[in-house]
Amino acid sequence: MKVSKLLPLMAIVALLGLSSCSTDTSLEDEINAIEVPQAPLAKQIEIEIMELINAHRINEGLSTLQDHSTVKAVAFTHTDYMIEVDNVSHDNFFQRKQSLQLNADANIVSENVAYGFSSAESVVNAWLNSPSHRENIEGNFTDFDVSAEQNVDGKWYFTNIFIKR
Repeated sequence: MKVSKLLPLMAIVALLGLSSCSTDTSLEDEINAIEVPQAPLAKQIEIEIMELINAHRINEGLSTLQDHSTVKAVAFTHTDYMIEVDNVSHDNFFQRKQSLQLNADANIVSENVAYGFSSAESVVNAWLNSPSHRENIEGNFTDFDVSAEQNVDGKWYFTNIFIKR
C-alpha cells in the first residue's frame, strides 16, 4: 500500500484510539508514534528548484533555507498522493502540518504545489509570478524541501514545503 493511502488511515486509527475508554494515550502520543517515511534521494530537478529558490532569497536580501529530510519525506507523500488522484491540490494539508510540527519541530508550515512544468526554472518562475506562492518563497522560514515526481505520462507534479523552527 502506498504511503499516501496510509496517512488518512493512520489518522483515523489515531482518532478511534481517542474514543476508547483508555486514558493512557493522547492524540499527540498517537501522532508521535506515526513514523515519517524515509525521504527519497533528491533528483536533479529538485536540487535545481531549491538552488533557484535560495538564489532568489539571496537576491531579495533574505537568508537561505536549509534542506530538511523530514520535510522532503512529507512533501514526497503529498506528491505521490496528487499523482494517485490525478489532481493538484492542498488536500490533507493539516495532516502534513501536524506531522511536521511533531516530527520536525516546525512552528509554521506552508506549501506550494504545481503540475505540468518541465523544468526547475519554469516551476519556480510560475511560483514567483503568483503573489501567494511568492509570499511562501520569501517567507520567514528556516527550512524547506521539494518533491518532484512524474506520473505515468511523464508529467511532473511538485510539492514544495517550507517550515520555520
